[in-house]
Amino acid sequence: GTSASLTVSAAALVGQRIAENPAWATLPLSLNLLGTMSSGIPASLLMQRIGRRNGFRIGTVVGLLGALLNIYAIQSESFTLFCLGSYLIGCLLGFGQLYRFAAIEVTPEEHKARAVSLVLFGGIFSGILGPGIAFLTKDWVEGAPFMGSYQSLIGLYILVFLLLQLVDLPKPTASEQHPRTRPFWEIMRQTSWKISVLSAALGYVAMALIMTATPLSMQAHQHSFSASAFVIQWHVIAMFLPSFFTGNLIQRFGGKNIMLMGIGLNLLCILINTQGQFFLSYWSALILLGVGWNFMFIAGTTLLTETYRPEEKALVQGVNDVLVFGSAASGSLLAGILQNQIGWESLNMVAAPPLLLLAGWLLWLKRNRGVLIQQPIH
Repeated sequence: GTSASLTVSAAALVGQRIAENPAWATLPLSLNLLGTMSSGIPASLLMQRIGRRNGFRIGTVVGLLGALLNIYAIQSESFTLFCLGSYLIGCLLGFGQLYRFAAIEVTPEEHKARAVSLVLFGGIFSGILGPGIAFLTKDWVEGAPFMGSYQSLIGLYILVFLLLQLVDLPKPTASEQHPRTRPFWEIMRQTSWKISVLSAALGYVAMALIMTATPLSMQAHQHSFSASAFVIQWHVIAMFLPSFFTGNLIQRFGGKNIMLMGIGLNLLCILINTQGQFFLSYWSALILLGVGWNFMFIAGTTLLTETYRPEEKALVQGVNDVLVFGSAASGSLLAGILQNQIGWESLNMVAAPPLLLLAGWLLWLKRNRGVLIQQPIH
């Protein structure tokens, strides 16, 4: 989580400085998300064989290599190497996304939504640490902005690697290591599966598109980097702080209603962003964006766990993360291009139609069927 928030704060600005074309400033962040997407299935299948703990440790080593590469890339002003390093750090995040499923696997059925919430609640610390580290270490190395930020990640990754030795996670069972699963198309036919993936994916698209463009828009309107880092910091806090109670909200009001609330908050964020480029506008809109993402992502993740059998989890979880983070990568890549070509207000409007379509489908399901129709998974 700290890697993610630090990357959001720094990557686009580093890219803007060393890329030949400023329009590609957000490419490193897009590749970071692409790394998260592309590592989803391999990480999940690897953990199916060697267990969660060993898998998480391998992911940490990959992230360490990415941080080292980014340090060298900034020093040598190599945009290509910076993109590669950002991709590897994204791969670490792909491994890290599976922490939420690891928590679900050791939690009783009635507390699964809360387990996901508590895992994501830990992200509030990353919301404080990431942008804070980026700001404090930005000028550690004279003439190489943000090199110190990536140097600080090395110590963090080493600490995580050592702490994993103390974590006791269940080893994969024989049926999980050699699974007999249904055809994947049969799983995909479930309405619950479609809704769960769309909720998480579209929440991430809106978040990645607007969040990635925010530092660029703020810089273009003469806001300082400290102001930008402050906005991103509060945005990341807003992404994870609601996790303390989102699971309880899902249990009380139902996943579809929480998804609709998340969509509503994202649309309100878009409305605020089209009204001006004041500091308060950025700050309040990004807070709404963070909470909206939280509701859509946790509700989608919780619903996903109801669509597969235990022996099918590796493939279903992996495919889900590929789709979700592939969508996020697309939003991030479009952010720099759209900000450069059509401007801040129009960029925000691009995020609205998919959210409105999903809201329409959810309302139709509520009106016509009351509950999601699921095929039995046992």
